[in-house]
Amino acid sequence: MTTLGIGIMGCGNISAAYLRLAPLFNGIEVRAVADLNAEAAVARAEEFGVRAETPDGLLSAADIDIIVNLTIPAAHFEVSKAALEAGKHVYSEKPFVLSLEEGQALLALAEEKGLRVGSAPDTFLGGAHQAARAKLDSGDIGTVVGGTCHVMSHGMEAWHPNPDFFFQPGGGPVLDLGPYYVSNLVQLIGPVKTLTAMSSAGFKSRTIGNGPREGEEIPVNTPTNIHAILEFASGAIVTMGTSWDVWAHRHPNMELYGTGGSLYVPDPNFFGGTVEAVMPGKDPQTVSDNAHPFGVPNQDGRANYRVSGLADMAQAIDAGRDHRCNGELALHVIEVLTGILKAGETGQRIEMQTTCDRPEALAPDQAAALLQTT
Repeated sequence: MTTLGIGIMGCGNISAAYLRLAPLFNGIEVRAVADLNAEAAVARAEEFGVRAETPDGLLSAADIDIIVNLTIPAAHFEVSKAALEAGKHVYSEKPFVLSLEEGQALLALAEEKGLRVGSAPDTFLGGAHQAARAKLDSGDIGTVVGGTCHVMSHGMEAWHPNPDFFFQPGGGPVLDLGPYYVSNLVQLIGPVKTLTAMSSAGFKSRTIGNGPREGEEIPVNTPTNIHAILEFASGAIVTMGTSWDVWAHRHPNMELYGTGGSLYVPDPNFFGGTVEAVMPGKDPQTVSDNAHPFGVPNQDGRANYRVSGLADMAQAIDAGRDHRCNGELALHVIEVLTGILKAGETGQRIEMQTTCDRPEALAPDQAAALLQTT
């Protein structure tokens, strides 16, 4: 198996997770990091024993095959474009880009260059969500006709020392957390056909509650309370609630309702959790994940395998097969998310221009093949 060299662009908080988890996987090796802030790059490089580069140096490095784009969302398009133009495959953190047009341009450039594009989230590869996928594919709950999902809290200002970007265009709960939910829905029941939504912002400003800026007021310039209805190509209709204007609630993360039963799915922001199926007249029954490797707790009691999508992409490049966290999926998800925001502003019912295949399921033995054995 070929080992591909990984270069990380952007040395913020999320870079530590990639650097810490990458050694779990076959076929990839993080070799260098870069950041516009040279000190941040040097600090992260020293922490994890890799080399620090300038952004241009990383793009031109001969031993780097894939650029992992961990910059802020507003920079995702330009950084990914530069990586492709430099002849590198690119894997982006979510959200993939901030518009359908940007995503289409990246996929066209990648095809022209014969390169791969991938994007987080990869949490749908987790043991819980693959168990839910297997249960649906078995036909046990029949055809999915509806569902609900909710991701609601009071936002990040209480704990994040610099939460400004969460409350500006490109932030908000739809683009920040929506990728986990929509990606999982697509892998479970297929692509979205049409959607509509309503939105608002319950608070004009937020107060930072942590760090050196504690007590500082920051403006809110993007919707923070958005509720959408998604119609899938399969015919299923799912209500999706996303809000950072909620102090408390009792909504479960995700439920799917079939003609033969219901399925309770845990938080798609995480790899593990308990999946339950409920058949008519029966109590909920736990759905086994068949000892899926990506359901095994490995960090603070949780399963965290957030580099699995990158590792799958690297192995797919080596094997000449499709990767699961692929550009077509990411493009469709970003059209859904930006469509929700547009519908929230206009009240329109919006028909999707894109579609995608459900990514291939990841069976326990296939997940094990992604992991280092020692």
